[in-house]
Amino acid sequence: MLSVSDLDLFYGDAQALADVSLEVRQGEIVAIVGANGAGKSSLIRAIAGIEQPRRGRIVFKDKTISGLESHEICNLGIGQVAEGRQVFPGLTVLENLQMGAMVPRARASAKRNLDDVFAMFPRLAERKAQYAGTMSGGEQQMLAIGRCLMGAPELIMFDEPSLGLAPVVVQEVLHTIRMLNERRLTILLVEQNVAVSLKISNRAYVLENGRVVMSGSGEKLLHDDRVRQAYLGL
Repeated sequence: MLSVSDLDLFYGDAQALADVSLEVRQGEIVAIVGANGAGKSSLIRAIAGIEQPRRGRIVFKDKTISGLESHEICNLGIGQVAEGRQVFPGLTVLENLQMGAMVPRARASAKRNLDDVFAMFPRLAERKAQYAGTMSGGEQQMLAIGRCLMGAPELIMFDEPSLGLAPVVVQEVLHTIRMLNERRLTILLVEQNVAVSLKISNRAYVLENGRVVMSGSGEKLLHDDRVRQAYLGL
């Protein structure tokens, strides 16, 4: 469904990604794990069209998307739940959700998608007139996921979905990710909690200093001595 080949990304003279290649098959949960500064968020931003790579190719469903604008990539069916949630604090819950349906692919199904989001997150329905900036971190994360779903994505990229959330809320978010995958959505997951992300992923890639250094099934990497020592403290 998604293929990244030989990707190089720079910020000025600083190289953030070097020769990164990976693939995401339809229906999978694929995790990208690594330490802070490894290049995980840079990879997500490059796929989303927010950053333009210096070299390499990104293909989504047989269409080359590297070089496209981010709104064009979103309209092809790639959604993103950004790090830090990035809701519009001065808009209500309903207005935030409506913003997610502005891409052309989602307009015809906006009403049905809104009903689906409210069914999935009843708390959002209860608080649809509340300003997003007054909600808790967990509620804002629900809203960010709901807003992404309003765009009718086929693949969703999650960038650090558990960041800054209480452990009980983290479990809710991860349950939601598994539930979305069961509904046939493909997931690319960037998550600093390596153990959790490997447990729920079909496959995973380990990034170090902007390079892919290991890949394999989530279960295999979870029991790899190098991963356990470097990321799990075991």
